[in-house]
Amino acid sequence: MAYLIDLPTFGDERGKLTIIEKVLPFEIRRFYYVYDVRGKRGGHRHHKTVQALVSLGGSCEIYINDGIEEQTFILDESDKCLIVEPEDWHTMDNFTPGSTLLVFASEYYDVNDYIDEPY
Repeated sequence: MAYLIDLPTFGDERGKLTIIEKVLPFEIRRFYYVYDVRGKRGGHRHHKTVQALVSLGGSCEIYINDGIEEQTFILDESDKCLIVEPEDWHTMDNFTPGSTLLVFASEYYDVNDYIDEPY
């Protein structure tokens, strides 16, 4: 099942700096970001790919169903990272205006890695 991790963050009077280094449970092979969303995204799970999702601004809801339990996560802080396992059916929804969701993936894009049928 998906889980949240805290990202190392340092702050002072100049602002905050969040680091993603040696904290993800996989080697990053690809990253992308989602923005200007006007509906649901996702709606699939994977054979192999593990993902790490970080809200860079604004917020969104991530619905997860691993075939056993269901949970909804709200990503609204830039120092929180949601790890999504391959078996996690996931959708991303309810993006606030101006929000950006950064996604790191353990695998390169492969259409054959996607499972589009929910549990």
